[in-house]
Amino acid sequence: MSPDAPIAIIDSGIGGLSVVRALREKLPHERILYFGDTARTPYGWKSAETVTGFVRQIVQYLRGYDPKHILIACNTASALALATIRKQFSDVAISGVVEPGARAAIEAAGAKAFPLIAIMATEATIWSKAYERAIHRRRHHARLLLRPAPLLVPLVEEGRSEKDPMVRLALRQYLQPLIARGADVLVLGCTHYTQYKSLIAQQTAGKITLIDSAAACAEDVARRLLAANLLSGNPSGGLLRCFVTDGSPRFRTLAAKFLGHEPEPPTLVTPDQLHLIGEDLRQLRISAA
Repeated sequence: MSPDAPIAIIDSGIGGLSVVRALREKLPHERILYFGDTARTPYGWKSAETVTGFVRQIVQYLRGYDPKHILIACNTASALALATIRKQFSDVAISGVVEPGARAAIEAAGAKAFPLIAIMATEATIWSKAYERAIHRRRHHARLLLRPAPLLVPLVEEGRSEKDPMVRLALRQYLQPLIARGADVLVLGCTHYTQYKSLIAQQTAGKITLIDSAAACAEDVARRLLAANLLSGNPSGGLLRCFVTDGSPRFRTLAAKFLGHEPEPPTLVTPDQLHLIGEDLRQLRISAA
């Protein structure tokens, strides 16, 4: 595997672009392929079987670009599909966002004997108990508060800003019980939530340490590539190519809010096309090149 091979990032929609931004700040020479399943978002209340099927199709497609690492940047998909996808694609290095987030939460909790760690995530991520397992493996006596926040992903995907009264009200309702219970750490267990990080910090008044899963994930990928001697040193790298499953022009507008600039027009790969296999799939990649 060449160090100049790309990193592939998969998300249910646009939230994973927060990981792209963090990764580009950390590793500016890397080529990145971003696949947002915008036609089938959100994943947050879908079954494990459905989400795993979606991710399987996307990984199968992206393998044609010979990525040196695939990151499932969606917390829901990481919680529900990562273990199965790793088994099915054992020849590819694949990681998710739950483990880095859990590790960062434990580090933030410090030496407290019984830290109270809150997880705010989609319903599917909460139901999966993935964060519970990941945290308790590292700190058996950690206490957890699990808070589903189903409204936040649609609000982000609609492009609603922190100034929007609906966003402020939703966050207040989700955060108030965590503040009242005295949470020490809050894991933003969905990459979409980073769009509202400053408002969350404001509403928690600095009383809770926030864990940005996007930043933790970028650190994890950098560590993995360094260990595998696969960091790119190409100064002409740093290119970003996006793929989406729905051709709405809104993607570029919303993407600019995550990246700080408007990306190049994305390549459309429809859900029907993702069903293609074998020679048909190879031809699809060639035509998209």
